[in-house]
Amino acid sequence: MKRSADVVIIGAGVTGAALAYELARRGIRDVLIFERKFPCSGASGRCGGGIRQQFTTPHNIRLAMESVNRYETLSEELGVDIEFIQGGYLILAETEEEREAQRKAVALQNELGLPSRLLTPREAKEVLPLLDETTIVSATYCPTDAHANPFRVVEGYLTRARDRGVVLEKFTEVVDLEVKEGRIVRVRTSRGDVAPGTVVNAAGAWSREIARMAGVELPNQPIRHEIAITEPVEFFMDVMVISIHNGIYFSQTKEGQIIGGIGDPEEKPGYNISSSLGFLRRYARELLRYVPALGQLSVLRQWAGLYDVTPDAQPVLGPTPGLENFIQANGYSGHGFMIAPAVARHLADYIEKGIVSEILEKLSLERFKEEIRGEAFVVG
Repeated sequence: MKRSADVVIIGAGVTGAALAYELARRGIRDVLIFERKFPCSGASGRCGGGIRQQFTTPHNIRLAMESVNRYETLSEELGVDIEFIQGGYLILAETEEEREAQRKAVALQNELGLPSRLLTPREAKEVLPLLDETTIVSATYCPTDAHANPFRVVEGYLTRARDRGVVLEKFTEVVDLEVKEGRIVRVRTSRGDVAPGTVVNAAGAWSREIARMAGVELPNQPIRHEIAITEPVEFFMDVMVISIHNGIYFSQTKEGQIIGGIGDPEEKPGYNISSSLGFLRRYARELLRYVPALGQLSVLRQWAGLYDVTPDAQPVLGPTPGLENFIQANGYSGHGFMIAPAVARHLADYIEKGIVSEILEKLSLERFKEEIRGEAFVVG
């Protein structure tokens, strides 16, 4: 194993992979990725693959829009079919309060250039003909939202990064970070030590523990989210559906399977990734309420992953105050796959040129010292 690297990235999920590729593409190739298990073993390999731009905060909207621009050509760029389906997102609301929240969100999204719009129940049914429109009072729709295969995306990023000299060390756990005079001078791992130039904390739900090794406290908390996939059926929906009423999300893969999940507002923070019967009952009940025609499908598999959740449901990005070579790339609150390509560009600009973009400035760890405005639509 190498004993030094210009950039050490902790975590081989979509953020770590995207950043490694972006750096290598710019000629920064002395990059070392540490992954305690294997690529996509964390949240990236356990998510539903949604790529949504319909958020309620300007920073999330801008990052997602920038990422969609990259995703649209990523299969060709990486030479890997990432199974990108740009069928839009249909976001459902069931109360007048939720409809008003949607109206405000669409106004902000339109102001930033996103072509989202507010729909009546009848218009929502035109987007998804099998929808029971009597269950909703409104919906929003953006045709440029999408979904893709997270495994193929990470595979593509890592393959092209390694082609350019990036080194991936799997089954290598970071156990400590040695700090001297405001810098991380040594990354200690289960397989030896490395002297880093820059260290990037892209460890997902374990980012808080990584940060503590350097004496940094992140406000992030790991929260379990469960997910399931059915047997395949004839393709009938290219749109991804979510509800801001109950937190359900679901879409159809290229193979015809229905994949989706639903959050549990009573879920306690922790590293539990077991599956539960309660989730399956709750998910099936809400899924069939919206799309009764799916009632005869068999569930093939269910699993769970961890959201790395911040108090405002927005990521922690950029340099760490007091540690000039420690960069945060975590706290995505379930939205990491959606915005990783844009995050990689902003972080690469900082690592290569020292540029602190407005996004990095506004989403830095420092923001939690002041009053924060949170993301309202925290779903898939």
